[in-house]
Amino acid sequence: MKTQTVTAIVQKDQDAWIALCPEFDVASQGATMEEATANLREAVELFIEVASPEELEQRLHSETYLSQLEVKLG
Repeated sequence: MKTQTVTAIVQKDQDAWIALCPEFDVASQGATMEEATANLREAVELFIEVASPEELEQRLHSETYLSQLEVKLG
């Protein structure tokens, strides 16, 4: 089976973990970081399975970068 590596951004919210795949703009959540990541994997795979080739092409962000910014507070 063919695979592709995508990005998973996982953040702790108040009562849950939120996971985002920016390449396809797909998100999920879970009670733990592991659960959120597993749920995101399932959501991305389901999206790829049901999306038309046109939608996949339109939503795929082929270049995704994660960086940090220093910002002024107050």
